[in-house]
Amino acid sequence: MPISLLPQYNRVPETLHHIHLSGICGTGMASLAGMLKSMGYRVTGSDQNVYPPMSTFLRSLNIPVFEGYDPSHLTPVPDLVVVGNVIRKENPEAQALARLQLPYVSFPQAVRHFALSGKQSVVISGTHGKTTTSAIAAWVLEKGGMDPGFMIGGIPRNFEQNYKLGAGPWFVLEGDEYDTAFFDKGPKFLHYQPQVVILTSIEFDHADIYEDLDHVIQSFRKLIALVPREGLIIANADDPVIVDQVKRAACRVAPYSLGDGPHVPDTWRAVQGNVEDGLTRVNIFQGDQACVELLTPLYGRHNISNLLSTVVLARFLNIPLPDLKEALQTFQGVRRRQEVVGKRYGVTVLDDFAHHPTAVRETIGAVRDRYPGRLIAVFEPRSNSSRRNIFQAQYAASFDPADLVMIPKPPHTEMIPEAERFSSPRLVQDLTQRGVEARYFDHTDDLLRDLVRTVKSGDIVLFMSNGGFDHLQQRLLAKLPSTPGV
Repeated sequence: MPISLLPQYNRVPETLHHIHLSGICGTGMASLAGMLKSMGYRVTGSDQNVYPPMSTFLRSLNIPVFEGYDPSHLTPVPDLVVVGNVIRKENPEAQALARLQLPYVSFPQAVRHFALSGKQSVVISGTHGKTTTSAIAAWVLEKGGMDPGFMIGGIPRNFEQNYKLGAGPWFVLEGDEYDTAFFDKGPKFLHYQPQVVILTSIEFDHADIYEDLDHVIQSFRKLIALVPREGLIIANADDPVIVDQVKRAACRVAPYSLGDGPHVPDTWRAVQGNVEDGLTRVNIFQGDQACVELLTPLYGRHNISNLLSTVVLARFLNIPLPDLKEALQTFQGVRRRQEVVGKRYGVTVLDDFAHHPTAVRETIGAVRDRYPGRLIAVFEPRSNSSRRNIFQAQYAASFDPADLVMIPKPPHTEMIPEAERFSSPRLVQDLTQRGVEARYFDHTDDLLRDLVRTVKSGDIVLFMSNGGFDHLQQRLLAKLPSTPGV
């Protein structure tokens, strides 16, 4: 029988030199590791899945990462172990931690202790858009001279690292609704003491820990209740669930919307204009009053909505308009968010983290509008929810703008009851019935071989996965012939 962790050791010790992170290659854990290293601690880590970009990021910081989990990774004995939520109580390192009775904390507890002490936090939360919105917000505050701290679940290209301590009073971080750790099943965002919350969306997700949408809403209600009266909630008024839930807030609520409905006086709005030299023109209004005209390299309704929420934040923090405009025009995006991985043989290869049906739909639609040419969408159902059939029917409507869809068998389904597993062949059948060409593959190697045979100059290949996807993006580029001038 597994040994349980003792509650009295769930703390940060006063004397601290060596910190070990179990599950270090998660995006949040990797950023925490980098932050701890910059604070002068000796940092080590371990993970079962070590792949770019986090593996290369950690290597660049000279942080040793052990592949797999083993009690020997806790030798020499660290002063503190940060337990990622990928770790289960049966994990060999968790069991060694219990036997040795070492001090331990969860990832959110560590963030609160090491990063948020003495700071005011801007918590970016919602089912979708957290990483991009956090990256925009951090860059806006940076260009506004506020020297923010931040911790982001991806690598913003403006900073080329996903954490910063910052000397200013504000700290920007993602508020994840996923559970904290095996010893704390509450959502991560409850640990972050928010002064400002941006709510981008509330949908059903994380089917492995939430029963239904109402269960998800219960967590967000707790987050809303945490914001003090003098704080602010910046709420996406295009999401009816958010509109309903923020009525409970004790603080001020600033709604934002891309909708064309009645112009509520206090609602912030963004109206998209034309695209010039790769920049989208956006006009910002508060009610009917024009506030500012912006240019941004971002595209797609979901990204303009994310941008709008950060405009509201900037006005709340009194960031000068020239600084705001410069920040949004020079924002370079986030790795793995509609990122152009490379161009070869006239083929443009993009990589995105999309995995929820809504995110898949919005991403494909945005890429379709942005790029001419045949759009090939390559999707891996890898997340805990997408490997289950909870969204089986919804996915069928997410790929309509694509010209060709390629889908492999979901990985690691052995722990999911067969009756609950997502079926890639069924999705291919559903897409075909909708008039979308689609192909299924048992293995990603088979998918890559077919893709290499299929792709031609002028194509756009969009990879979508919340994992490494067996490095198919880079492997495709390597197999394409080069063409001078392309």
